[in-house]
Amino acid sequence: MTTLPRPTTSLTADDARRIALRAQGFLGAPDRRAGVRGVLRHLGAVQLDTISVLARSHELVPYARLGAVARKTVESAYWKDAHAFEYWSHAACILPIEEWPHFAFRRRAYRNRPHWNHELPEGAYDQVVKQLRAEGPLTATELGGAKKTSDWWDWSGTKVAVERALMYGEVVCVERRGWKRLYDLAERAVPQALLHDELDDAECLRRLVGLAGESLGVGTRADIADYHRLKGEQVDAVIADSGLVPVEVEGWGKPAWADPVALATPPRGRHRTTLLSPFDSLIWERARTERIFGFTHRLEAYVPKPKRVYGYFAMPVLAGGRLVGRVDPAREGATLVAKQVTLDDAKAVPAVAQALIEAATWVNCTDVRVERVEAPGLREPLVRELARVLA
Repeated sequence: MTTLPRPTTSLTADDARRIALRAQGFLGAPDRRAGVRGVLRHLGAVQLDTISVLARSHELVPYARLGAVARKTVESAYWKDAHAFEYWSHAACILPIEEWPHFAFRRRAYRNRPHWNHELPEGAYDQVVKQLRAEGPLTATELGGAKKTSDWWDWSGTKVAVERALMYGEVVCVERRGWKRLYDLAERAVPQALLHDELDDAECLRRLVGLAGESLGVGTRADIADYHRLKGEQVDAVIADSGLVPVEVEGWGKPAWADPVALATPPRGRHRTTLLSPFDSLIWERARTERIFGFTHRLEAYVPKPKRVYGYFAMPVLAGGRLVGRVDPAREGATLVAKQVTLDDAKAVPAVAQALIEAATWVNCTDVRVERVEAPGLREPLVRELARVLA
């Protein structure tokens, strides 16, 4: 492994927090002219997920940074004009189309994979490619069926084949339609200048490590690896040539690297107050969230209801560059329901009220109802603040 230079820059914990907030688009004025597409390019990856409470996570991510962008505008910005593609990054993610060549290393790894969880029926792969060439773009249902039974994991041979083709890079998801992937051939969906796997693994990894560092602002080896789900040794092999610089961060106790552009100018500007999707890249890695914000959070949607602490889809509240509480939301007609609100401090009440009202307006709700507040003495102050702002 390459011997790395010793850090020449030391950051306080607050420095690192502000750098991370700016890198993620929550500190300073956002580039509204670039809009949703600018957010995607800035972050490098926007995670997709099936859960929809206020909206789906890939809609919540630009909303959290830009405010009330129409949901149809968000979808159009992602998919229109071959601007993005869906692939496996941190998880299933929307990625800027210009990064297609840099995922060649992962496509090659999938092609060389000796074991798959689903058996591929003979001839199914070629049939899917042939049908897409003749009729595409198509959903798995239009190709012949996504499932053999109602069990979510019991894929049909067609679904196995088209997902395999997506992993190999012969097929691309060009849109989500009613949450179903819409597949087309890469040769049609990806601009010709980008449609190649010419970059070797090292060049792909250098690019993705550098991108992760830029999107994080500053991060440990684990932070950087997690962003696009790389292996630690893959990061080690290229980080010296990635453009990132080693830094020392107060209290982290681990080597860290930063984007040199982020170090060049002190992060200043307006802080965003907003609800965050649990899948937002600011907080999607729990250890990093705890280290930067002193805030422990996990998604409880898959936790049995009696064991949930904060709620099904508890959304952290960001205000003043801090995570100040959580809201587990729901919708009942034109009412946004705060089913459970968790606050550590009465000082957070105005920020939580602001975040709730802005979110309600965005999803066309005209009222906000608070049900349970974890600190009972803060329920009435929150209700009063909501009433004051709504009046």
